[in-house]
Amino acid sequence: MRILLVDDHAVVRQGYSALLTMMLPETQVDEAENAQQALKVLGQHTVDLVILDINLEASSGLTLASRMLRRWPALKIIFFSMFDEPSVVQRAMQTGAMGYISKRSSPDTMIDAIKTVRSGKRYIEHSLAIQLATHQMQENEAVCDQLTQREFDVFIGIAKGLDRTQLADTLNVSSKTISNTLTQLKSKLQIHTNTELVHLAIEQGYLKVAV
Repeated sequence: MRILLVDDHAVVRQGYSALLTMMLPETQVDEAENAQQALKVLGQHTVDLVILDINLEASSGLTLASRMLRRWPALKIIFFSMFDEPSVVQRAMQTGAMGYISKRSSPDTMIDAIKTVRSGKRYIEHSLAIQLATHQMQENEAVCDQLTQREFDVFIGIAKGLDRTQLADTLNVSSKTISNTLTQLKSKLQIHTNTELVHLAIEQGYLKVAV
């Protein structure tokens, strides 16, 4: 396996490079201190995985990740950062990265992340994953509060399995109005399918699931 470690602090790079070489003896580790060097390495070698700091000196790691994935869509990226705010983790994962761990994590956590991401699965450090889930739930709750009464009625009706014709009859409006309202509420809730809508209704306690 070939790993590219991108961090603008030489001590950090060299320390983790030595650590990875010791704990993953059949792994070659390349280093880059900025976006230009990272892209050069990727252009010259087949890299399996990139460990990328968000806060690079000359550019954002988020921007660099997006550039990398546009050019090499199959590339696997793990963010490795001092930032542990849920909003930052969320933004990082939205770039298409496969993992996120903090620089306060143990060496074993990094190794677990590498092995998990290498196998094609996502990995977010446990404590960060909990914070992220809570943050996303709070975001959804806030968005639900912003729904108009009609949007909320349609939200609940669709979650309960009513089709648009049934909802139109129940709410005494046209099917076209139901369709338009459904489009608006999905946009507000940042969801795309009725299945996602049902899951959100369950998560927020609006819909009970029989067990």
